[in-house]
Amino acid sequence: MRRQNLGAVLRFVHLHGPTSRAELTSRLGLNRSTIGALAADLAAAGLVTEEAPTTARRAGRPSLVVSPCSTRVHATALSIEPHRLRAARVGLGGRILDLRETPRPCGASPLDAVVPLAELVRAMERDLSDDTRGAGSAVAVADTVREADGTVRVAGADETLVAALDTALASAGRGRPGFVAGDLADIAALAEHTRGVATGVDDLVYLHGDPGLSAGIVTGGRLVVGHGGRSGKVGHMVVDPNGRRCGCGSRGCWETEAGSDALLRRAGAPPGTSPVAVLRAAALGDAVARDAVHGVAEWLGFGVANLVNVFNPDLVVFGGTLRELYAAGAGTVRRRLDTMALPASREHLHLRAASLGADAPLIGAAELAFDSLLSDPLNAPGAVGASGQ
Repeated sequence: MRRQNLGAVLRFVHLHGPTSRAELTSRLGLNRSTIGALAADLAAAGLVTEEAPTTARRAGRPSLVVSPCSTRVHATALSIEPHRLRAARVGLGGRILDLRETPRPCGASPLDAVVPLAELVRAMERDLSDDTRGAGSAVAVADTVREADGTVRVAGADETLVAALDTALASAGRGRPGFVAGDLADIAALAEHTRGVATGVDDLVYLHGDPGLSAGIVTGGRLVVGHGGRSGKVGHMVVDPNGRRCGCGSRGCWETEAGSDALLRRAGAPPGTSPVAVLRAAALGDAVARDAVHGVAEWLGFGVANLVNVFNPDLVVFGGTLRELYAAGAGTVRRRLDTMALPASREHLHLRAASLGADAPLIGAAELAFDSLLSDPLNAPGAVGASGQ
């Protein structure tokens, strides 16, 4: 019970920031003396600080404010994305303290990313003080790799990648906990669920464009990951059996009509054009670009309607390259949804652009990495002077 209560206090300040003992008492349903003892134990372990509030709100002795030790305790968060590799040091409390990135060659496998990612991590940690502690490490991996010839292969996170990262960073000498890994869309969904636009929503579909389409699905507050963590490949849901050939080898996949590649194709954009350039041209009134946005938004709404009928979420979040596309074609997406989704599934539904932007995979990876510490604060990596009492 004590371990559970310690975790509850630490998790609350990790997610909500500096919080008074009085508010913790109210929000967690524990008495004042228990909260005081728990906060003192967490402070002794180097996980939180306790300070008097800067302003007194009422007469009497002020309630101490409990804050996460963001600069002292951190997670190492990595992301393997289609065109870049990123590494971040994320402090307890969710603040990104340091962020590094390097390009990723086209067609490179996740294993090819191990050495450059390890170099980024070593560079981040080179000047850290000796009392800084790593609470965990996690990596978010884009679910597909597009080869130079346009073909697509599934290349998600697996045990081989995790073992390679552990080996590559074993020489860092900081007692680093072993890596955990997950699909990038799942991890970004976790980030939006805990810290973004979906905070407090337990049934949601997060759609990620990267530039294909994948999904992170949360039901009852828990991620749906499927066998081997391979769920969420919604971009390869067939929406037109007679449609365009997809890089995966099938025909008429959703991402051939609703992704950023489809937007560029419809706009007749030359190779190397950014989808943002097409969206900007549409906003300025370019007829071809506007038609391209409308056509892609129609197909985006088509696929969303199918997902809504299956999962009946309260919220659909658009992230990655879909964030700007949805913002430009929101009216079209909603109209298509209203014509296809069942009334019982759409009446309560909200559509939102992701709020964490490009940092969602890193923030979500950090949440994965912090999980052990938040579950057992005094016996997990990251606690200073831990005791198992």
